[in-house]
Amino acid sequence: MNISKTQRGRAAAAVSVAAVLALTATACGDDGTQSGTEGSGKGDITFWDNNGGPRTAIWTEIIKDFEKKNPGIKVKYVPIPITDVQSKYDTAIAGGGLPDVGGVGTAYLANMVAQEALEPLTDRIKDSALKGRLVEGMVESVKDAGGRGDDMYTVPTSANNGAIWYRTDLFKAAGLDAPTTWADFYKAADRLTDSKKNKFGYTIRGGAGSIAQAMDAAYGQSGITEFWNGDKTTLNDPKNVAALEKYVALYKKATPAADLNNDFTKMVAQWDTGTIGMLSHNLGSYQDHLKALGKEKFAGIPNPVGDGGTRVQVSNPVDGLGLFRSSKNKTAAWKFIEFAASHASNSKWNESAGAIPANTEAAKDPWISETASTELAAKALTDGSTKIVQLPYYLPDWNNISKADNEPEFQKLLLGKVTTKAFLDKIADELNKAQAEWKRIGNG
Repeated sequence: MNISKTQRGRAAAAVSVAAVLALTATACGDDGTQSGTEGSGKGDITFWDNNGGPRTAIWTEIIKDFEKKNPGIKVKYVPIPITDVQSKYDTAIAGGGLPDVGGVGTAYLANMVAQEALEPLTDRIKDSALKGRLVEGMVESVKDAGGRGDDMYTVPTSANNGAIWYRTDLFKAAGLDAPTTWADFYKAADRLTDSKKNKFGYTIRGGAGSIAQAMDAAYGQSGITEFWNGDKTTLNDPKNVAALEKYVALYKKATPAADLNNDFTKMVAQWDTGTIGMLSHNLGSYQDHLKALGKEKFAGIPNPVGDGGTRVQVSNPVDGLGLFRSSKNKTAAWKFIEFAASHASNSKWNESAGAIPANTEAAKDPWISETASTELAAKALTDGSTKIVQLPYYLPDWNNISKADNEPEFQKLLLGKVTTKAFLDKIADELNKAQAEWKRIGNG
């Protein structure tokens, strides 16, 4: 979950230079880099939820609790779909209109820090009830992703983990073991498919968010545990090429053709209402599965173990809450962040989402052991059984490269219009250039 101190130092320099350029470009406009004010600690604040829709109900409940405890503050809740959140922030940073508080994941944190949109929170945390009550691994991830040494630009609220969700009823009927190994995974994908009856062994993510899932499948099978080999990425290593080639071959053979355009909401909905055997998604969809299928028909386990007997997976972003520099009521906004990250609220939110809490007290609550998928995921991340390939969230270009720039290319790959090698070579070339630029500025 951590990036080295050396990398963090280089990132700090790189992002600092980028920030100066961003400020120069926007200094005369009404943008999101304005300094704002502390305010009176009363009045209205605006909160942008970076996963609006799936998390609206639980945030509504937490906001009600907060307003009851702080009657002088009103929170305007704005749900932003997860697929739109970075573009919404970028637009507001350039033209104004940022919220006081917003959900900010480590996948796009460096980009926002570079644009000077977020208030540093290190000193506020030291003087608050959150001091010493945040899971250290998540704190380190937030620092690393922000790229400015020990400065924190979000308060971590949760960590997620990839999981294989599988239909226990369908597996039992077919006499299949749980897909704990990649061999079992492919066996089940084939055995549970009967396309004439619209039954499939797996649903693959072909739309928004597809690249991270593809990387997870590649590294998980290849067993490669480092993202960089010197200054070059291992992404297009021949072992990863072979692994991803096998994985994408499932499309339309053991998956629905509609998967080509599936983002996570479509993919999850399709799995919950259909007769598909397996789904790769993080812990966040647990409640959706529970409501749709009931506790007895599904289970979630960590990603499959490779041929070498080791589980390898790519790092998952840490979610958090950021205080925006342009806020005119930072005192009230910080009160909301403190409340949302407190034991009770953080536990309530993560239990609803099926995620791993960032509050150390919440992480000990009984519901963790009562939710098997979350307990297994937390154990996999802490017992040494899983090797994590650290993705370079610190690169300002990471989110564009790993999302919008190459998601259409992944669809071409599924359709057979490009080869797996060409697909991975393209992304690798872009990452190598981004890494070289990051180092060049950082060493300058």
